[in-house]
Amino acid sequence: EPALAKENNCLNAAKACNLNDTCKKYRSAYISPCTSRVSTAEVCNKRKCHKALRQFFDKVPAKHSYGMLYCSCPLGDQSACSERRRQTIVPACSYEDKEKPNCLTLQASCRTNYICRSRLADFFANCQPEPRSLSGCLKENYGDCLLSYSGLIGTVMTPNYLRSPKISVSPFCDCSSSGNSKEDCDRFADFFTDNACLRNAIQAFGNGTDVSVWNPMPPVQTTTSMTTPAHRGRDRDRSPNAIEPAISINHLNPDDNSLYQFCSNLQAQKLKTNNTIDVLCVDSQIDDPSSSNEISKNASPQHVSHSTHSFLLLLLGASLHCSML
Repeated sequence: EPALAKENNCLNAAKACNLNDTCKKYRSAYISPCTSRVSTAEVCNKRKCHKALRQFFDKVPAKHSYGMLYCSCPLGDQSACSERRRQTIVPACSYEDKEKPNCLTLQASCRTNYICRSRLADFFANCQPEPRSLSGCLKENYGDCLLSYSGLIGTVMTPNYLRSPKISVSPFCDCSSSGNSKEDCDRFADFFTDNACLRNAIQAFGNGTDVSVWNPMPPVQTTTSMTTPAHRGRDRDRSPNAIEPAISINHLNPDDNSLYQFCSNLQAQKLKTNNTIDVLCVDSQIDDPSSSNEISKNASPQHVSHSTHSFLLLLLGASLHCSML
């Protein structure tokens, strides 16, 4: 078990940010648009707020930006400390909305924007839980998981902490009115709210424990399956800052056509270089297969080889014909 937080690390992280010029600059840059009311009907300009938040997590050193986002709280000060952590991204503007949409509707909206689509795919890939892993993560890399999670902040899929005794996060959506898609919606939502990999990564950063897991390790060889989260009740009595055993499974199948084809790591070097690498994810369904110069993706090697031989024989025959004239 990791050492529990003995002080309000979220307050300490905010103080540390104010003492760092870069962090203070970009924090002020998002606080202003995220707290400025546009009209009586609009609490803020959400688009500007989201853009400023993306810049904050892209430009500010991880020890400061992550220090505020993933800080741990002492048992005696859970409510005030966790609320400070929840308010880090100014949720009244960046997170909440007038009505809470269905999670699958929000997912569909995310897919229409290539930045959001890419970053959500990155999150699915890097925070995939694995019960047989010591860390609880398929990729055995907490850093990539936290990087992918923070990459979602500032998109329509922006997640935030829920008011809960244990660490639990969610986009601003629910699964009401899902109809026949209720199971798919629950599975999508559970990847946020009941993800042992993500929860362990947040707790390890907040407590400064299991630092070795931050380094890349060979991923666990396994077959991804689509299994709903289990054993939720076992977490209720645990400390909110304790690393949990990897027992819950909520894999999303990357081969499922309803999900995304995974991109390479969107911000692979952010922890080392503090730079963002935007990678465009393109669904195979929207690729243009009509190009006259493109060999069909479904063509077998034998078919391609046969077509090539026929073309060469045709050229040879034309050449001999010309030489005889």
